[in-house]
Amino acid sequence: MSSMGGRDLESGGTKNTSRAPPQAAAVSSSSSSYAYDPETHWTSWLVPMFVVANIAVFIVAMYINDCPKNNIGLQGNCVARFLGRFSFQPLRENPLLGPSSSTLRKMGGLEWDNVVNKHQAWRLVTCIWLHAGIIHLLANMLSLVFIGIRLEQQFGFVRIGIIYLVSGFGGSVLSTLFIRNNISVGASGALFGLLGAMLSELFTNWTIYSNKAMALITLLVIIVINLALGILPHVDNFAHIGGFLTGFLLGFILLPRPQFGWLEQRHLPAGVRLKSKYKAYQYVLWILSLLLLIAGLSVALVMLFRGENGYDHCHWCHYLTCVPTSKWKCNDT
Repeated sequence: MSSMGGRDLESGGTKNTSRAPPQAAAVSSSSSSYAYDPETHWTSWLVPMFVVANIAVFIVAMYINDCPKNNIGLQGNCVARFLGRFSFQPLRENPLLGPSSSTLRKMGGLEWDNVVNKHQAWRLVTCIWLHAGIIHLLANMLSLVFIGIRLEQQFGFVRIGIIYLVSGFGGSVLSTLFIRNNISVGASGALFGLLGAMLSELFTNWTIYSNKAMALITLLVIIVINLALGILPHVDNFAHIGGFLTGFLLGFILLPRPQFGWLEQRHLPAGVRLKSKYKAYQYVLWILSLLLLIAGLSVALVMLFRGENGYDHCHWCHYLTCVPTSKWKCNDT
């Protein structure tokens, strides 16, 4: 998810931490390490629909933005003017080739004042479908294709759809708790939720994996790199962290697999089956994750709509989203 504001665009623009190739590597590494193949294999259709929906929303945003009309006298600064009203904002305002911050705000971009003071809670969901620019959109959609299609084929559209949407919502909630001065948009929180679910799926199905260490190390490296990129300025790493934590808990709830040998017991005579469908630790993780997810989202939402500032409870948390260096400053509060 990218965080953007008028002054932010002029000072360097928005950035996005999604990188499709490494995330795709994580999917390939983990999925090839199973000790057995489940019988069910779904056809992926929901993830492609999500991609189409995101692209459609971006096209609508560019139509509403209408750079030539809204920049009368400065039309020459619109990028790709041959696109007419679909041309992009001047690069000094949005270097990601996209609409203005005011257009994103109008269409449902995430902004603390609108969510809390104007009671527009729907922005916690609509911001997931908006993107700051075509570069932002392509990076996220490539990542979604590489990660989401494989997961949907393995676990079905219902579970992956729930993880994607709830993780995006969780990322929006944590983002709004900490970021008050900028507009945040993007599907990165939902994408990090899928990464988090991949990690918890590896843990909860640990006994049916072969080459466990390699799958775990590969996935951890990808996650750490993507989260580390979130400390760059103008990147909303709180959305990434919130989405990741939400997806991580949802993975324990929605993605446990039956223990090895359980499926074969269906061919035994009635009363002979001795194995339960899941191992004891899977049940324990399921219960703990469900309780933590409900408690975490409830507390975060109560704090948010009471107008509390996350930094009041975590003074060092600003380092999670931006680390000041000699090349940039972190001035968002």
